[in-house]
Amino acid sequence: MFKKRWIRDCMEDAGGYTAKKLKSLAWSFEGLSQAFSDDIQGGAELSRKDALAAMQMTATLVCGDCRRCMENGEYADYIEAAGAGYERQEVCQRQPGRMLEAFRENGSVCEEDMPEPFLQTCRRREEYLGQLNRNLGRASMNLLWKNRFLESRDAMVEQFRELSTIMEEFSRQIEQTADITSVWKDKVRKQFRKKHIRMHHLLLLEHGDAQREAYLTLSVGGGKCITTKEAAGIFGQAMGSKAWTPDRDEKLVIAKRPSMIRLVEEGKYMMLCGVARRPKSGETISGDNYTCKETFPRQVILSLSDGMGTGEQAAKESRKVIELMEQLLEAGFSARTALKMVNTIFLLTGDEQHPATMDLCCVDLYTGVLEAMKLGAVATFILGEDGVEILEAGDVPMGVLNPVEPTLLSKKLWNNNRIVMVSDGVLDAMPGEDKEASMKEFLSHIPVRTPQDMAERILRFAAAGDEPLDDMTVLTAGLWKR
Repeated sequence: MFKKRWIRDCMEDAGGYTAKKLKSLAWSFEGLSQAFSDDIQGGAELSRKDALAAMQMTATLVCGDCRRCMENGEYADYIEAAGAGYERQEVCQRQPGRMLEAFRENGSVCEEDMPEPFLQTCRRREEYLGQLNRNLGRASMNLLWKNRFLESRDAMVEQFRELSTIMEEFSRQIEQTADITSVWKDKVRKQFRKKHIRMHHLLLLEHGDAQREAYLTLSVGGGKCITTKEAAGIFGQAMGSKAWTPDRDEKLVIAKRPSMIRLVEEGKYMMLCGVARRPKSGETISGDNYTCKETFPRQVILSLSDGMGTGEQAAKESRKVIELMEQLLEAGFSARTALKMVNTIFLLTGDEQHPATMDLCCVDLYTGVLEAMKLGAVATFILGEDGVEILEAGDVPMGVLNPVEPTLLSKKLWNNNRIVMVSDGVLDAMPGEDKEASMKEFLSHIPVRTPQDMAERILRFAAAGDEPLDDMTVLTAGLWKR
């Protein structure tokens, strides 16, 4: 008895130590993000100060001892204000705004863009203009790289902040997870023994939201074997509930050799999905990608991503978004954190940005609560007993703006509610000026059948008539009580 209590206390101490260590790491990452934060700002284009610096450098390299500018009394007041460091370029500095405007519009400064006194006075104007354009071009390139550096730095700072948030989330999850193995171990072992199955080890965990998961090591003697689904049923009988199921990646059969399996408690609801797709006219590959996947802790992920443009490149970008989101969500990250991390990754990769929208719905099968998060995606539609509800969209696609906050929406779903997610190609094809109102009107009269039937009906209605001008994807889902 003392030994069992000692083992349990050690496990609790280990969990507490791990939680504290993760929290300490979270504070470290937060400190790193603050260390990188400063007031350095970039600029969209060259400033007057940049132009004056380029002119000063040009005068230093070209003018030499020539002092004809000094002989023009018209600029005496400006010479006095400019100071000794600008004595050789007084005429040029009279109108830096005009030259900057010309450089921005044409990419170079010509003689027509210079002040008339300069053209009348300067004996080296061709050499001066050539050097000035080189200096302005160099300043423009430096500004471009500075902005790129600041963008990457800000993205890295945001990454540190998100890592800090992730560590805190995991720390909180560990603190809220209880080991309830000792309460059920004997009862579970007895139930398996009745079926001539040996249980070597058991770990039963209960999370803060009352969700439970179990890790069992089992073996079957006498040359027999059982399926993991049958093992889940026996375990459910011992727990007083048959709502347990093997994790989807578990092996299918348990035989003589001890095998460890993971069982999770099923939710109150179940969900089925349907999808219908059509590429843009003239294309063979759709730039849209989607997923409908059930993950632990018993939630369903519905995601739809629309890559910029059409064809293979758009499909590649949207596929990358979907795959990264799946990996992060399955690892236990919150939807908001996963979205922001994927956005940061897109900002840090490559010289060219290929934005992709992200429409994400996470449905908790225990509670029926839907959380929708959007980056640049169009509206989502919820069909229920009270009619059709519109969940509004966000404006900024992924990989464009940093920092970015996804639009977060939450709604409680009930039995027989339906979710309809569409790409912008479907919504844009709806008749009338108000596309969302047209879609809502159509959905309010559509026959509520299987999700697949609904997806096909919606696509047929949107694609009727003219050839599609954009990729079209419809992702639907229905929620039912078990």
